[in-house]
Amino acid sequence: MEKIFKEKIVLITGASSGIGAETAKQFAALGATTLLIGRNEERLLKVSQEIKNGSGFSRYFVVDIGDYKAVNAIADKIKKEIGIPDIIINNAGGGKWRFIEETEYEDVISMIKAPYLGAFFITKAFMPDLLKRNSGHIINMTSFAAMTPFSGATSYIASRMAMVGLHEALTADLYQTNITTSLAFFAKVESPFWDHNPGSEERVPLAQKLIPIISVAEAARAIIDGAIKRKRYITAPFMAKLVLFLKYLNPSLARYILNKTGYKRKITA
Repeated sequence: MEKIFKEKIVLITGASSGIGAETAKQFAALGATTLLIGRNEERLLKVSQEIKNGSGFSRYFVVDIGDYKAVNAIADKIKKEIGIPDIIINNAGGGKWRFIEETEYEDVISMIKAPYLGAFFITKAFMPDLLKRNSGHIINMTSFAAMTPFSGATSYIASRMAMVGLHEALTADLYQTNITTSLAFFAKVESPFWDHNPGSEERVPLAQKLIPIISVAEAARAIIDGAIKRKRYITAPFMAKLVLFLKYLNPSLARYILNKTGYKRKITA
């Protein structure tokens, strides 16, 4: 296998499981030094060890990316001991799919911390160095739900739309630099996300069943391809792109279909 990312440093948040872990493994297989960021040390250690067992290079760092002081401390450590990342993947984020009246205040704050605040803090920590070097690639992960909002996941969708805003703003900020920005988003991915957020999977709109479910490996391959080709937008499978194109052609019809097939409140007397 060609080591096309040899001597490249790739930092991935939310790397302890799911898409983040699989993306780290695939980058490492292509020669990258992978920096794994997350809160669960046991899972980070496992992923890091799997990479090393495959003759890859990996370091992990336990940090709450919603804490900017902790992020700055880890960023300083990385700069001194390893170097400036060539690719930053802002992947961390979870969230329960609930109507606004069902959502706990603590859950709203958690969903704002990751993905949005965490992505902001990580990117800010390394931005002066990326600008000084005038190179780099920032990949911001959001959700297909941010592109086609539906019912029953109010705060989750709002936090993912914040990632779209961050991406668009960064893209404008970095115009005429050699720093690339990409926005990655997928529909339903077979990952631990659903186990970590019980009661959410049942709220996937029926209309979204038009889009085949993909594995974390397929999502990771799409991200790798996006990094190689420096794509502005990264998604999979093809049907996801087609659905977005149809929404672009007729947004009113797309909204009607999502409303009709979306999750409904269970009204009790």
